[in-house]
Amino acid sequence: MTSIRSIAIAICFLALPRPGLRAQSAWENPVKKSLGDGKPVIGLTVTVPSADVVLQAARLGFDFVWIEMEHSPITLETARSMVLATSVTRTMPFIRVPVNQLWTAKRALDIGALGVIFPFTSTPELARQAVAACKYPPLGDRGAGPGLATLRWPAPGGYGDFADQNAMVITIIERKEAVERIEEIAAVPGIDVLFIGPNDLSHSYGFRGKETPEVKEAIGKVLAAGKKRGIPVGRTARTADIAGFIQQGFQFFQAPSELALLAAGARPLLEAAGKSTVETQPRPMY
Repeated sequence: MTSIRSIAIAICFLALPRPGLRAQSAWENPVKKSLGDGKPVIGLTVTVPSADVVLQAARLGFDFVWIEMEHSPITLETARSMVLATSVTRTMPFIRVPVNQLWTAKRALDIGALGVIFPFTSTPELARQAVAACKYPPLGDRGAGPGLATLRWPAPGGYGDFADQNAMVITIIERKEAVERIEEIAAVPGIDVLFIGPNDLSHSYGFRGKETPEVKEAIGKVLAAGKKRGIPVGRTARTADIAGFIQQGFQFFQAPSELALLAAGARPLLEAAGKSTVETQPRPMY
């Protein structure tokens, strides 16, 4: 009798929902969720090939890390270690790939990135290509080989559906042509963020790093298109700018790089010790 009762209890226990798995299956990319809730998010730009920098950024509370593979020497092997450094944290690993191509996005996602940042997405065709690169068929063209990605994201319901729902598509608007076609680009389904690169955009307008009235007008057009379509809009930002940008409607912020923050923190210390810094002129952060 005792044996039958024990078996019955065991069967009932196995039939109960398992909290850990249920919580994981309902998991949602926290950056995507925050944006959907109308909240701002901010990520540290990481240009130095270092998992320690990423882990420190995560412990400090950055929403995501912007792993920079367009303008830095970070390799795929190092990027993989940087992605793994975000494990057991709420900080999401995003990678800016060197070029908007299927294969660059595939390699970033297959090492565990949960968002791809696509530079120079200046046409609706390139926007569609970016979305397709981050979705498995029939939604897109991503190839199936996520062995390493599943080590970072062991989704109980299967990695494919998990990735299609949570891997973010961030398209960078940084050319005059992109501004002129922003309504078409914003109409492409599957874009999670329209990100403005003010420095490259100013170069495209011929002003090389200066946010002139013409450049600000272009930025305003992108912001308006995002609001119209319900797509979060992002841009670079420093401490003094963020509150004003949030008021304007921006949500997704690329913070300065770890090197820029190191310099900003070191200067007051050096000045207190009577040392002068060699570099005094401001530089574009993006």
